[in-house]
Order: sequence, then structure tokens, then C-alpha cells
Amino acid sequence: MYLPGRVARLPLRLPARPLNREEFSRRLEEGDRRQGVLLYRPACPMCQACEAIRIDVESFAPSRTQRRIERRGDVELDTEIGKPSLTMEKVALYNRHKIERRLVVGDDLVDAGGYEQFLVETCTETLEIRYRFRGELVGVAISDRATDALSAVYFYFDPGYSQFSPGTYSILRQLSLCREWGLRYLYLGLFVAGCRSLAYKSSYLPHERLVDGVWRRFEKKEAGGRRQETGGRRQETGA
Repeated sequence: MYLPGRVARLPLRLPARPLNREEFSRRLEEGDRRQGVLLYRPACPMCQACEAIRIDVESFAPSRTQRRIERRGDVELDTEIGKPSLTMEKVALYNRHKIERRLVVGDDLVDAGGYEQFLVETCTETLEIRYRFRGELVGVAISDRATDALSAVYFYFDPGYSQFSPGTYSILRQLSLCREWGLRYLYLGLFVAGCRSLAYKSSYLPHERLVDGVWRRFEKKEAGGRRQETGGRRQETGA
């Protein structure tokens, strides 16, 4: 549920086989997201509030605050990149993030099996980006690799290191990796206006959102606080 009184419909699909980079690029272009070995896409008959969102790496212009966060993180945090793996250190950090950020819904904490199913198992090429401060694990990002993009899947961190703005830094770090690897887009999942936990994604500008099957570009705020929207950059995508 992203908005009060509304329930999101997210049908899950199991690919017949693992997807290569090119195949996964097409799925992202069409609005798909990944959870474990499954793909999903919003399919709500009476609501179109969920919009896939991505950043065009070449045109992204960080704000002054984002630049400051990136500079500090580059100095203070060490980054490790590898394949997703299961450790009890990560399970404990994941659950601590859920508890201290008040994100626990029902029986939302995970054991080793649940963690592996959610954040290790995959149907495409997936990276694990680990952030350490003086050797201590303070954040973990899961990101999928496509031909022309990275797709941010999930991020959790130690709330005791909130002074580094780990969520913002992780997105900026993944943008940096996109530039290093010659990738055009960083996909950020779903944007829902009015949903506090998802609305922050619109602060990365300019960005593109999938609206009625067309990727539309949203620029920086104009005078008066309204965002400037330009026409679709691509033709309508298939189902």
C-alpha cells in the first residue's frame, strides 16, 4: 500500500530462465522491477499513481546538498563491489535498519533464509555494493546490471551513521558507477507522488518517469515551485 485507502496490485512473474543484460534492459524500459527471482509491474485498473523513474546519467545535475554528501562519502566511506552473498552480519544490519527506522510491518524481520530469498537470489546479473566506515559495514545496496543501466533494487544501512546520508550517497555512488561503466540510466524503482517513502526520488533532477507508457522528462523546479515537464523521449513501450 503506497497511498491511504489504496492497495497496489503488483502481479509477480517468473522468467523461464535467467535474463541477460540486453533482455533485462528491455524489461526495465517497459517498467518492470525485480524482487528475488521474480519480476513485477504495477497493474492497478483504477489507479496510475505508480510511475517507474530513472535518471539520465549524462544530464543529471546534483544539487548543492547532494554534491556535499557525495564529497564527504567519497572521503569517509570505502566501497566494495561484488556478487550478493549471505552473511549474518548483513542479516543483523538489515533487521536493525528495519527496527530503528520504524519500517517493520507485521512479521517483517528476516532470518538467513528470508534474506537470501529477498536479496541474494536473482534472475539477472546483480551486484552488491557494500559501504564501510573504518572497516565496519554501514550500508549495503543491491543493484541489477543491464546493457545500458543499473537498477537500484534495495538499500539498507546502519541508522547510527545517518550523518553520512547513506541513502543519498548510495544513489550518487551508483550514478558514479554508471558514468565509469558508460551506462546511460540509473533506475530508481517506483515513484508515487504523495507517498513519503517514495517521493524523495523526485529530488534527483532532471529525471524521467514512465507516464501512460511514455518516458517523460522532468526538469528542475520553475519559479513558483512547479516542475517543468517535457514531452516523451521514446515511443510507447510494449506490454
